[in-house]
Amino acid sequence: MDSQGPLPVALTIAGSDSGGGAGIQADLKTFHQWGVYGASALTAVTAQNTLGVQEIHPVPTATIDAQVRSVATDLPPAAVKSGMLATAGIVRTVAAAIRRHRLENYVLDPVMVATSGDTLLARGAVAAVREGLLPLATIVTPNWPEAALLTGITEANPSGMGIAARAIVDAGAGAALVKGGHLDGDEVVDLYWDGNAELRFRGPRVRTRHTHGTGCTLSAAIASGLARGMPLPEAVAASVAWVRKAIAGAPGLGAGHGPLNHFAEVPLP
Repeated sequence: MDSQGPLPVALTIAGSDSGGGAGIQADLKTFHQWGVYGASALTAVTAQNTLGVQEIHPVPTATIDAQVRSVATDLPPAAVKSGMLATAGIVRTVAAAIRRHRLENYVLDPVMVATSGDTLLARGAVAAVREGLLPLATIVTPNWPEAALLTGITEANPSGMGIAARAIVDAGAGAALVKGGHLDGDEVVDLYWDGNAELRFRGPRVRTRHTHGTGCTLSAAIASGLARGMPLPEAVAASVAWVRKAIAGAPGLGAGHGPLNHFAEVPLP
């Protein structure tokens, strides 16, 4: 990045992970590594580590709204991502704030279940995500279980991923990246659809338990790329490649699902 140019700002609207591997901690690490200034609006405080989520305490919606307003009016973000939103009330608050402040380059990571299997989104909030946030999103980045919940598609293979991606775009999103890490096989396929082009990002599966925060990190990387002015397909391709590198170089921390290597080199143009 040109040192004479302005430093782009990216905003994460997400929960806190006390273990540091996911949530706003992973997002801010990712923003920093990608060369953007990270701001945050906290939606929930969790007690969690690599073994699981022990407690979840949602932040009052008025406080979430105030955080977004404080950032948007003084540090206008070039891109924004949302992660763990916990409740339908928080989903509606975030949707209203994105509309009110006309936040662009919005990356929606529909965080519903943690890597450990713990539920992070109330069942009744899925409809609120579908109706309130999908139409605002530049791109939605669900893993396969999340894509199935959002669309009702149950065909767990690349064909089903393509159908789900199209359903998400038909619901109003600008694009979808359906991640295939939860499907079986030695190859992982992530499928991108933007209404015109379908891209499939293929790579060998890394056999590791250190995948905590993968979705948070990927969506934050895409937001970083957009904040830097990268075209969406280019930002997605660079982010997928970087996250795979971060998984392969995971530092091996914790007794459960450990964090990625957020120090992995970023393939910036």
